[in-house]
Amino acid sequence: MMWAASARPKIGHRATSDVVVRLRTPEGRDEWLYCHSAVLAAGSGYFADRLSDAWPTCQILDSRYCVEVRCPDLDLSSHVNALRLLYAAEPVSRFGVRGALGVLRAAAHLGCPRIAAACADYLESAPWDEADEEEILAAVPCLPGGAQYDRVLARLRPADPAPATAIFLSAFRHATAAPSAASRELKSAAQEQLEYMLTEDDDAPLLAFDDTDAGNSVKSQVKDCVAGLLSRFSDFTSYALSKKMEPPCCSGESELQQELYSFVSDISWVCQVLGKLEMMKCIAAYWVGASPDVVMAVEASCPGSVCLKTRVKVIEISAKVLEAVAFGNVVLPAEKRCLAVKVWIWFAGITKHLVDRANRGDDSESHNGEDGNHGDAETAAKIGLDSEVWQGLESAITAIVMTLPSNTQAEILSGWLQSEHAAFLDLTEAFDAWCYRSKVARRRLSFLNNINPTP
Repeated sequence: MMWAASARPKIGHRATSDVVVRLRTPEGRDEWLYCHSAVLAAGSGYFADRLSDAWPTCQILDSRYCVEVRCPDLDLSSHVNALRLLYAAEPVSRFGVRGALGVLRAAAHLGCPRIAAACADYLESAPWDEADEEEILAAVPCLPGGAQYDRVLARLRPADPAPATAIFLSAFRHATAAPSAASRELKSAAQEQLEYMLTEDDDAPLLAFDDTDAGNSVKSQVKDCVAGLLSRFSDFTSYALSKKMEPPCCSGESELQQELYSFVSDISWVCQVLGKLEMMKCIAAYWVGASPDVVMAVEASCPGSVCLKTRVKVIEISAKVLEAVAFGNVVLPAEKRCLAVKVWIWFAGITKHLVDRANRGDDSESHNGEDGNHGDAETAAKIGLDSEVWQGLESAITAIVMTLPSNTQAEILSGWLQSEHAAFLDLTEAFDAWCYRSKVARRRLSFLNNINPTP
């Protein structure tokens, strides 16, 4: 029923009211409202039934003049607001997210479609905080006729695979792109969120790429992005080795040092993601082959205790790569495995020594003619070497050494024992295994003399 604005009844107007609505709660609270049966019946299915002649108790004295509504204590004010909105020309919600949700519950209870639709429209378009989301998730799916409120929950539903994959690939391109001042924050955000998307915590990863055509297509694009990053890094290391380096000044890091740190930070992050995608092959062969150039570039750009944070990042990358080789996830020939362990045993020993010295606050030593950099030593002390990363590196190098021919193992272990930094990388397990194998080798392989007798 439609009324002119001047003729529209007003809730609470006793002179024209023909029905009283009593809102009651289980806790004993109640609210009495003087209303108009025509307004209530026109806007509410609940009241249309209660006030009709077909209602079983309609002939009982006062039953049509006092309608009782039971509601939860917390929803009492929401039911009052819903009744007031029945009298409004346009039932627009002005109660905030939680207020609108309460009115929506009341409107659904009272069968007020116009009010419920207005509240749903407001909730669908309003911003929510996390507490709002939890209340909406708890309430909306349980409402009568909940399917009509699906639009309210649309933003909380899982994304379909296609748009989620599109976001993943777009973010991965940003995360591995050449850095710029404009994109630095976006790059950092992309890296953080991509790692979160692939992490299995209380919830399953957002995305998983199997061996289907779609999954292989995604992995191919990831591989192309990684190849682009590694190509730029190769160009950078060539430039760093060709550039004549000047002693670092105390005022801060050089542009070259900053660029090197940016590269190794990106590559370290890429290793994290490739490990989750079981794609370490994309980087392991490159990193092992480029190890000598990488170490020379780091030594040239960050001599001594300068930019220890860069050295630590390089250690993190090498640990992940060598773990992939040690576990058999990446298969490399013996000569490449030998090269890798020789390079990283030496570099890891020096780096661990420098970090430990920085943690002790010992800047009295000099390295390669450079004075210790006190500011960087403090930074290194704060960063440190993650114990899990270091143990992973030691375990990986130990495992790889034990896969090499015995003479090659002897060469590597001899160099390690002669190093002034031998104490900073524990290869005693590989040393023990080599000694045992060498001692029992003749006995264990004696059967070969019978199979292949010497002519």
